Amino acid sequence: MTTLLGADLHPALDVQLLRDIIHPERDLWTPRELRELTATVATELTTPLLEILDYVPEQRWWQRLGLTEGVELWLLSWLPGQGTEPHDHGGAAGSFTVLTGELTEDYRYPSGPVRTVTRVTGDAIGFGSGRAHQVRNLGTRGAATVHAYSPPLVPTREYRSLLDIPAEIPPLPAQRLPLSELRILADLEGP
Repeated sequence: MTTLLGADLHPALDVQLLRDIIHPERDLWTPRELRELTATVATELTTPLLEILDYVPEQRWWQRLGLTEGVELWLLSWLPGQGTEPHDHGGAAGSFTVLTGELTEDYRYPSGPVRTVTRVTGDAIGFGSGRAHQVRNLGTRGAATVHAYSPPLVPTREYRSLLDIPAEIPPLPAQRLPLSELRILADLEGP
């Protein structure tokens, strides 16, 4: 990682555009701001993202792209058949933009129905803390996505099914830590 004042950036993405939009001074990001971040990174930095991108048959692959005290930014790959368990983001807001391919997202808000949507290249979604989802590659070719979460490094909660989410998704304690401590945790965790 390249370190600049208040932010870590992947060396391949240490460009002025990302320096300008990562906003190290921003404490918390809204779902709309996260969506704008992932959409801009996926659209404007496609070439360096594709140069970083890797696929691993044993599990989803990921690479941290950026980290501040207010946001974490990731690149993920999804081979056919790979996906997540149903989960929430522990009270963090989030976003993802499809860089390549196609993914199926099942999602649910507490007490609401389970909805299914196909996300294709260029689609971007921002979501608040009260949402659970499952993302899977049900297609025949690899996919890649850019993700952002705020606050960073809030643990996810997994469920057996999206029907099992509680009537309210309570926030988990956010690790409001200095960047030096967040770096260590981010290296251990993953998205």
